[in-house]
Amino acid sequence: MKLFDGGRAPNPRRVRVFLAEKGIKVPLVPVDMGALGHKQEPVSSRNPLRRLPVLELDDGTIITESVAICRYFEELHPEPALFGRDALGKARVEMWQRRMEFNLLSCVAQAFRHIHPAMKEWEIPQIPEWGEANKPKAIEFLKLLDGELAQREFAAGDAYSIADITGLIAIDFMKPARIKVPEEYANVLRWHQAISSRPSAAA
Repeated sequence: MKLFDGGRAPNPRRVRVFLAEKGIKVPLVPVDMGALGHKQEPVSSRNPLRRLPVLELDDGTIITESVAICRYFEELHPEPALFGRDALGKARVEMWQRRMEFNLLSCVAQAFRHIHPAMKEWEIPQIPEWGEANKPKAIEFLKLLDGELAQREFAAGDAYSIADITGLIAIDFMKPARIKVPEEYANVLRWHQAISSRPSAAA
């Protein structure tokens, strides 16, 4: 088994944080995304979308998409549970994972990809207006999240989950996307500081 990894890029990091929370070690194959290594062999032959991360099992089976890879390891190593426990808990984690994915991480990624000069060769065409349009969308979701986090410790309830990991990755990615968490969102800032202090956040 080996994991083709893209360093500090959001989705590869999401899988590494998940594995660190589980205490699972998987051999990493570093890919230099800055040099567009993910668009070349050996990644392109394993993932026609030419994106990272890519998990290759011992029998040659390929799994792509960060949350799919995390789900695979959740089934193999159910503790600690990061996708919820009972039916309601799993539904809540899924709900907040999708909210974090579509309303925060995606918006931050679009801002970064369409505004940052380093992404000019990646995002063709690069549309700065679209990048700017996504910034207020991210802030609007953080306002909603701030209200929710006034009632609980973690995104989906009382336990740390994949939803928190996605939120951590998204907020950390706001810095290169040139988006700042408003100071009045004290609950978001408290939550982010707490999950950033977990050892897994350094993965």
